[in-house]
Amino acid sequence: MKIAIIGYSGSGKSTLAATLAKRYDIPLLHLDKVHWLPGWQERPREEGQAMVEAYLDEHPEWVIDGNYSHYCYERRLEEADRIILMQLPRLQCLFRAWKRAIKYKNKSRSSITEGCPEKIDGEFIVWILWKGRRKKNREAFRRIAEQYRDKTIRLTSQREIDDFAGRDG
Repeated sequence: MKIAIIGYSGSGKSTLAATLAKRYDIPLLHLDKVHWLPGWQERPREEGQAMVEAYLDEHPEWVIDGNYSHYCYERRLEEADRIILMQLPRLQCLFRAWKRAIKYKNKSRSSITEGCPEKIDGEFIVWILWKGRRKKNREAFRRIAEQYRDKTIRLTSQREIDDFAGRDG
């Protein structure tokens, strides 16, 4: 089984990815761990691309969470048996990110590189509420749902996530 989880920041991609990886006993890759180096420094793009390519080559099954269109995006979508598109409302995503920031204050969560303590700042708030939901982003998700209609599951609420996670995925 190969599962690609994409969607809005704060929608619960990493949490669902961990749940599914455990359920199916398959490897999990959080793209935030690829993209970020300690101290919130961005990894050079080519290096991250090579890491994701190697991961895809080495694992016949996987769960990968994160958008990062510069990291084998088309390949991930093509190879995935299931694409989970998480599109929760913006205020719900902001609330979830805020709760996460409190829970992991001054610590790095397991889905991100060690040395990247959880934070919620003005830039991230603007990303969650507006920049990450620009028309081009919404259109990209719409195209994915159309192009991969037979293997895409769209989750738009916590209830849908709970229902999906509670059954056999």
